[in-house]
Amino acid sequence: MGSVQLVVVLPLLMGLFMAAMQAAMYYYGRTAAISIAQTGAAAAAAEHGTIADCEQAAANLQASIGDALTQVQITCQRTATRARTTVSGQVLSVFPGWQTTVVQQAEAPVERPT
Repeated sequence: MGSVQLVVVLPLLMGLFMAAMQAAMYYYGRTAAISIAQTGAAAAAAEHGTIADCEQAAANLQASIGDALTQVQITCQRTATRARTTVSGQVLSVFPGWQTTVVQQAEAPVERPT
């Protein structure tokens, strides 16, 4: 009787454990994406910041974070008053074939001498 219960309960417990791991991987990827976006926006928002500065700072942080995200795309925009960075990428997956995309944005006011 005990082995029958184990055969039923063990796959459910393993599925629950894998779902919890997937949720943790999603949170980690989402946190990495917002950190990359904030770093890029801050670089572009500096007084003499440029879009190239934004892209470089975001790419450097993305490289140092590692494989929290794959297929990362970084988009930087800068106007006279605002700097915005959008980061998108695929979160690592515990389940084969399951792809989850994360998109995060950060915006900052451009520094200007007053």
